[in-house]
Amino acid sequence: MKAKVFFLIALAMTTINIYFLEAQTMSNLTTTQNGDGVQLVTTSNKASIQKKHQQNPWTLVYDGAITKNEKGKVNIHPVTYKLNGIDIAANVYTPANYDASKKYSAVVVAHPNGGIKEQTAGLYAQRLAEAGYITIAADAAYQGASGGEPRHTDKPANRIEDIHGMADFITRYAGVDANRLGVLGICGGGGYTLKAVQSDKRFKAVATLSMFNSGEVRRNGFQNSQLATVQERLKQATDARAQEAAGGEMIYAGVASITDEEIAKTSTDLYREGYEYYYRTHAHPNSTFLYTRSSLLDLMTWDAATNMDLINQPLLMMAGSKADTKYMTDEAFSKATNAKNKELFLIDGATHIQTYWRPEYVNQAVNKFTDFYGRNL
Repeated sequence: MKAKVFFLIALAMTTINIYFLEAQTMSNLTTTQNGDGVQLVTTSNKASIQKKHQQNPWTLVYDGAITKNEKGKVNIHPVTYKLNGIDIAANVYTPANYDASKKYSAVVVAHPNGGIKEQTAGLYAQRLAEAGYITIAADAAYQGASGGEPRHTDKPANRIEDIHGMADFITRYAGVDANRLGVLGICGGGGYTLKAVQSDKRFKAVATLSMFNSGEVRRNGFQNSQLATVQERLKQATDARAQEAAGGEMIYAGVASITDEEIAKTSTDLYREGYEYYYRTHAHPNSTFLYTRSSLLDLMTWDAATNMDLINQPLLMMAGSKADTKYMTDEAFSKATNAKNKELFLIDGATHIQTYWRPEYVNQAVNKFTDFYGRNL
């Protein structure tokens, strides 16, 4: 009961009503010590997160974020729409001097695992709007400010459907030329993007940044570090689903919070820098590393790099040259045998998380994306 009380106190500090769903879910979090690193969210940590995101009227936490809509400049438009009965929260960015009577190319941006539209997905959506595109970044169903129960469900089919849903919405947005639609998937959103475009040919140009193969990592462990425990973890996921079906508590895997000491001791760049990004420098109350343990039943049997030969659109895959996740981009790219004008572009010196925010790396990526979409949309 003490764990639940701490969660409720912490989450009650958020003031925007969309966070109420998060509080309802987190109150049921089971904090088990089984190697997943699940920990309590402290009141002080939540207060710090709340203070930062409240500095922006749209709770954007990336550097250079829009602080007000002005005539003649890039503007942001919060929107909601239904996807299979679920309310989806999204931000649409329109370019400077946007004129709804004209026609623009558009780009759908899919956010990383644990991420939300106010973080790096919003950054790239805004920067592409500065280059003249209408863009959309949406919170995945069951996550962020979007609806859906149980909270933090993280199933590949849902994430792929989110990308189809963004295409549904943005192609009907005033000024969008539905025949000039591109997509950018970041991290886990990149893996789901590769799947979405295999069948959805509305996307005429496909790009990924720091692609993360969620299924492969959940199954094999990061850098294939958990091959010996695959069956054990499948059994845990099975038991979690059985408990849910019987009306028991929802079991969550992942990391709810982390100390500075634990961050410093994390050996991989991806997770150490990821914890710093999501829980310190770009923290937001809607962003979490939690996911329902039962989601692993779907995640562990899925793989972003299968059927890559179905991609026949122009393909640009981008990763940092020092990224410890680069092996996933390499694997998927090699299998895209039918993609048109495919290119693997390395951002020299960048790690995975640094491509989310470091200006020198973001600028390189945006310039490359702008050239790529300009030639193919």
